[in-house]
This record gives sequence, structure tokens and C-alpha cells, in this order.
Amino acid sequence: MEKQDLGAQLIAWRQEQKKESIRYVLLSIAGICSVLAIWQAAAMLGLVDAKLLPAPTKILETLIFKLGNKAPDGNVLGMNIMASLRVALSGFLTAIVIGVPLGLLMGWWTYADRFIRPIFELVRPVPPIAWIPLVVVWMGVGLKAKALIIFFTAFVPCVINSYTGIKLTSRTLIDVSRTFGAPNHEIFWKVGVPSSLPMVFAGIRVALGNSWSTLVAAEMLAASAGLGYMIQIGRTVARPDIVIVGMVVIGGIGAVLSLILSRAERYFLRWKVDR
Repeated sequence: MEKQDLGAQLIAWRQEQKKESIRYVLLSIAGICSVLAIWQAAAMLGLVDAKLLPAPTKILETLIFKLGNKAPDGNVLGMNIMASLRVALSGFLTAIVIGVPLGLLMGWWTYADRFIRPIFELVRPVPPIAWIPLVVVWMGVGLKAKALIIFFTAFVPCVINSYTGIKLTSRTLIDVSRTFGAPNHEIFWKVGVPSSLPMVFAGIRVALGNSWSTLVAAEMLAASAGLGYMIQIGRTVARPDIVIVGMVVIGGIGAVLSLILSRAERYFLRWKVDR
């Protein structure tokens, strides 16, 4: 009887959580629709200059137009999206592969911290844009150069958050592991790394945002395709609708990637109790 009651309570709780999630989604959609409605009304009433800030309906028309037409930047929207994804994800994933293990290593082993941290602290304050002249000299203006700019902007948060996360590992858990005879490398892998994952994913999330925010600057390197390139061409030919379409697509792709990252975080942190 008690098991049946617990099962019924669990089903009721899950249904309530699902309803709450739907309410949050509807509330988010309502917020976006409200902003679009106000924007459209301001454009229709002449409160804003349509040449400087086109109405949402005009942005939608341009978006549909770019799906199958190359003007004015010489590429359809799909080509620009693929070019930008290749640049952004190349630098972003490389930053994760190098930055996260480096931060964990620095946070766990004192000798690595003392050896690497002074170098990292010298490099960390340098803005990613400042690397562009050197990157051009080193690598030219191809994909590798653009990906390296993205790498610099995503690398720092990956290292800092991984370092901080493993530093916050409970001393009690470490001492208990040592009491039971676990070697240092096993404690690192089975205690330190899982404990640091929440901060690691927080750093990856920041790195993802930084990657997309630096995309336009990275595609300044003599690009011939990409969303950043499309935005620059739109600015050059005085087409704010093209610029806004590029911004909207970047925001949309960023939101999708953030959702994928949230799913991955939920999977790897499924042991974590939400409060």
C-alpha cells in the first residue's frame, strides 16, 4: 500500500513539474512576442525610422529572402551559418579539450600550478582582439586563424572555472579517500573531477557565449562567408535588415547550442540533487 502511495505521489510530482515547465516556456514565448509586438507597433506608427530599424515583418522577409538568395554578401544564409559554425566550434571545442584538463591539473597539483599559473596570468588579461595582428602573421587569414581567435576567448573561462571547481573539492572527501588507501591519481579522477563538474560546465557555458560574441571579430580576417561577414557587408551597404538577420541567427544558434550544453550538463550531473 505504501509503495502504491509513493508511486502515485511520484507520478503526481512529475506531472506538476511538467506543467510548471510548460508554464515557463509559455511565459518566455509571451515575453518575446511582447517585445516583437511593441517593436512592430513602433515601426507602424512611425515612432522609429524604418530605414534605421526595420520592423520585425521586414526582418522576417529578409530572412526568408536570404534562405535562397546570395545578395548582398554573395552567400545564401545556410552557407553563412555553416561557415560560422565551423569557425566557432573549432575554436570552442579546442579550448575545452585543452583548457579544462589544464585547469584541473593546475588546481590539483601544486607544482603544475606554480609552473603554469604565472604564464597564464600574463596571457589572461590580453583581449582576444589584440591577438589578431599576430595571428595574421602566424597563420594568414584562413580557418585556422579565425578558430585561434575563438580559442583565445573561450580558453580563459574554461581554465579558470575548472581550476576553481577542483579547488573547491571537499577536504573531508579527500581525507576519507586517503584513509581508505586511495592513491592521489584515483582521488583526482573519482573525487576531484566529479566535484568540479558544476563549475566546469559553468565555464564552458561562458566560453560558448564568448565564442559567439567574438565571431564577428574573427570573421574580420578577410572572410568570404559567415554570419559575421554577412553583418559587415550589411553595414557596408547600409542594410540594417541584413545586420539584424545576422544578429538574430547568431542569437538563435547560440540558444540552441546552449540548450544542447544544458542537456549534456544534466546528463553528466545526474547524480547532483537540485535544490
